[in-house]
Amino acid sequence: MSASIFDLDRESFTVAEQRLHMPRREFLQFCTTVAATLGLPAGAEAAVAKAVESAKRPPVIWLHFQECTGCSESLLRAEHPTLEKLILDVISLDYHETLMVAAGHQAEAARKASMAANKGKYVLVVEGAIPTKLNGIHCKVGGHTAIEMTKECAADAAAVIAIGSCASWGGMPSADPNPTGASSVAEVLGKPVVTIPGCPPNPYNFLATVVHFLTFGTLPAVDKLGRPLFAYGRLIHENCERRAHFDAGRFAMQFGDEGHRKGYCLYKLGCKGPETWANCPTLGFGDAGENNWPVGCGAPCFGCSEKGVGFTKPIHAMAKMANVTPPLQYPRIEERIGTGSSFASAAALAAIAGAAAGGAAMLAKNLGLSHQAAEQEKKSGQKPKAEA
Repeated sequence: MSASIFDLDRESFTVAEQRLHMPRREFLQFCTTVAATLGLPAGAEAAVAKAVESAKRPPVIWLHFQECTGCSESLLRAEHPTLEKLILDVISLDYHETLMVAAGHQAEAARKASMAANKGKYVLVVEGAIPTKLNGIHCKVGGHTAIEMTKECAADAAAVIAIGSCASWGGMPSADPNPTGASSVAEVLGKPVVTIPGCPPNPYNFLATVVHFLTFGTLPAVDKLGRPLFAYGRLIHENCERRAHFDAGRFAMQFGDEGHRKGYCLYKLGCKGPETWANCPTLGFGDAGENNWPVGCGAPCFGCSEKGVGFTKPIHAMAKMANVTPPLQYPRIEERIGTGSSFASAAALAAIAGAAAGGAAMLAKNLGLSHQAAEQEKKSGQKPKAEA
């Protein structure tokens, strides 16, 4: 990347300020937030600012299927930028059933017109799982199944983003017994897509992904599940504010007990942070601080962003440690509770210890005989006779 991309003169800031109707401080705060979320180096906020100020807004087609609209609702509550600035000045939201004025045939006509005018340039966002049983009849829009719409819109899209756990891996609709055959966008398309899991995901994970595309012309680096590494590269457990209590063996045993009130680790109450990959502890929700997330509010992590955890494991079942365990010098996570040894068990233990000691003595004796035999063989050049 050339150094010039990080250069932004005062006049450019003024132009962006006027176009976005956003004070310079707030505009820089937005650019800095996006750059920090993406893990970009110091000064990269200027590149973001330049892209937002001068680049053509990417057209966005946003589809809704099996979901609760929670992902869109989360986006509605973003503050940097606010929704109206996002859809009017950062992206061009050409189709979104919840937010657009048009309805029915007019809405579908607007979608097709945007796709035709921006062929190969628009970003497709899919919210919600896609039902596949019975040829997808469980979800239709404008007479077309969710399967048909997804494939049609993805064919000429510059990028495909699955937002929320439902679109990313099936989410709640795919929970057993999954009567509709709810599936992910990647499964329906038969190819990898960028996924932003969560129920709902943090809106800034989505915004940062879109702005990365706007700034650099490419989507951010992702893991094997299509999740952006800047947001899903670390376990929740690694950055949790209660992690020190976990390492020290301090756990809340039930809701409202002394440990819970003191902010002890919630692992024994079913927290799924040790097996869930997301940046919830470091980003928080609702622009109310980093403590504004389930564990920060005293509730165990549900594992909503992780396939096979959220909507699958019992809420209060303890998590499987993905790659972090307490040091050996600290108390076990699950202390074993037993009874004192009985006379019979003590006697049995003594007998075992005696047998072990006797075995060790015989082993030492045999080792000595073997050594003597070996020495004799060296002197005589003949193998010693086996003892009777």
